[in-house]
Amino acid sequence: MIPWSRFVEIVHGHQRFVLTTHIRPDGDAVGSELAMAEILASLGKDVVLCNDFALPPNLRFLDPQQTLKQLNVDVSVEQLADREVLMILDTSAWAQLGAMGDVIKTTNALKVVLDHHVGCDDLGAELFKNEKAEAAGRLVIEAADQLGVPLGREIARPALVALATDTGWFRFSSTTADTLRLASRLVEAGAVPDQLYQELYETDTHARLQLIGRSLAHSQTELDGRLIHTWIDQSDFAATGALPSDSEDIINMTLAVGGTEAAVILVEQPTGGFKISLRSRCPLDCSAIARRFNGGGHKKAAGAFIHDSLEAAREEILTAVREAMEQPLTNHKLLTTGH
Repeated sequence: MIPWSRFVEIVHGHQRFVLTTHIRPDGDAVGSELAMAEILASLGKDVVLCNDFALPPNLRFLDPQQTLKQLNVDVSVEQLADREVLMILDTSAWAQLGAMGDVIKTTNALKVVLDHHVGCDDLGAELFKNEKAEAAGRLVIEAADQLGVPLGREIARPALVALATDTGWFRFSSTTADTLRLASRLVEAGAVPDQLYQELYETDTHARLQLIGRSLAHSQTELDGRLIHTWIDQSDFAATGALPSDSEDIINMTLAVGGTEAAVILVEQPTGGFKISLRSRCPLDCSAIARRFNGGGHKKAAGAFIHDSLEAAREEILTAVREAMEQPLTNHKLLTTGH
């Protein structure tokens, strides 16, 4: 259980907050951060939102006032020195914080983590975690309830994006009756699902469509079709003119192939190495696989990063996934030892 009384004590006992979330952000990260900022602002708090990324184009509609700032571009480390509380949302892993990790290590601010992922690095923070929550956005709304903050449109819109994107627009197995009840509250508070869906998924560029095509063309199946995997390298981005954020959600498209139970995608990063995403709709524990590569996430969806060539990275991750899917005992070993 989350110790909400302590969270409320922290919020009421401090005035100046800085919020941050993970690099390579998704809808849950950005939505949770923006919703929490609105909650704190409604209580009269001084809030700065600072991350080690520029907001991806597909999520810019959520922040028309450009309140999200980029560290060392819009905000300096020195300008964060007066913050009393540093709140980290939707992650508790050093590897996902980028340059904000250095701020977290050196700040004198009280550190707070609000997260729903399995596994946790020692960030020197007080933890407010629920690994059973389908999205960090749920925890943000629970925080609002505990603080007595009524839900308005400016909280509900980003919170619904957080909830909907991390549940695959309510089609993942993490979706429950409570998920839909929470979504109903957010709609009643002013979030408009069809408008948000259109902004998220129906404003693709031609470059993204071409990137999707190249990625799907790379796809291969094995283990009698139970495993599907693909990749995107820098030549794909160069040929299409697509942005790094355009690779978001492509892995879920591969699971549309009948008979597939697990999916892997490797996406080459501009600075080298590959971001690995895993999805499962079978006993395969994605988070256990990801932890072997210093990543993390959930049983059904997780990610990691491998600093290697495409061939080497693909062999490393696929070997781990094959072993886990072919040998039932491997899953137990991964879950209990992480090796």
